[in-house]
Amino acid sequence: MSKIHLTTTVNGDAVEALVEADETLLDVLRNQLALTGAKEGCGSGDCGACSVTLDGRLVCSCLVLAVETQGRRVETVEGMAKGGVLHPLQQKFLELSALQCGICTPGFLVAARALLEKNPDPTETEVRYWLAGNLCRCTGYDKIVRAVMDAAAEMRGA
Repeated sequence: MSKIHLTTTVNGDAVEALVEADETLLDVLRNQLALTGAKEGCGSGDCGACSVTLDGRLVCSCLVLAVETQGRRVETVEGMAKGGVLHPLQQKFLELSALQCGICTPGFLVAARALLEKNPDPTETEVRYWLAGNLCRCTGYDKIVRAVMDAAAEMRGA
């Protein structure tokens, strides 16, 4: 099978890769671009561990073919911190111990950032609804929701 030349933008940087037609975005991120934040938890889009944004839309990178990202903008958890300064969501996850094993954490962070970009002042119910596509086996979700709510308030200057 011949490879396809892919050019896209990942976390603000232009990137190129040679990909198979059936290769997922998740595999290219992890194996070719060394961006290992997105994890493969299920391979079927049910767990959210591989969440990224594609042109600002939250997607499961295990369900997106890499070739579908040609000329588009991909954002991963690695793009959240700027200049060594953690994003407010990352900081709140640490402060409130909203993580344990860490497998799901990157997906939750990307999903929460996507939510706050669309709605900077969500209710707790909206946060829980938005994050429903992300599964965690360790934390019980309450600390995660609290971290998102606190980060939202901080980002609004409340």
